[in-house]
Amino acid sequence: MKVIHFDQADSYEPEKDWKRVSLCNESTIAVEYFTKPAHHASAMHHHPSEQVCIVIQGKMAVRTPDGREEILEEGDAAFFAANEPHQVINLLDTSSVGIDIFCPGRSFDFWLKRSTSHQ
Repeated sequence: MKVIHFDQADSYEPEKDWKRVSLCNESTIAVEYFTKPAHHASAMHHHPSEQVCIVIQGKMAVRTPDGREEILEEGDAAFFAANEPHQVINLLDTSSVGIDIFCPGRSFDFWLKRSTSHQ
């Protein structure tokens, strides 16, 4: 067993008020808790890992380049296949909170090395 205490976990702020905390960082799975500031939108991006994005608090939209958009509210989730381009947008005037799960896992230092076109 491996326990990660939230207040001691690796964290990073990719952009102002967009916070990410690594809750699990293994080669087979990575789990990241995130706080997305009001009206924040990630760039359209893709990555080699499959992803599940779960909304814990707030309301977010997920978009694909073909124009598909789905609204996610608390408890809803979206699955993105490996290398599927997508964007996540906070629709509220306040922060929203979520969990991202990546399979296979990716190193949390990804955030230090990322580019805007490939996440």
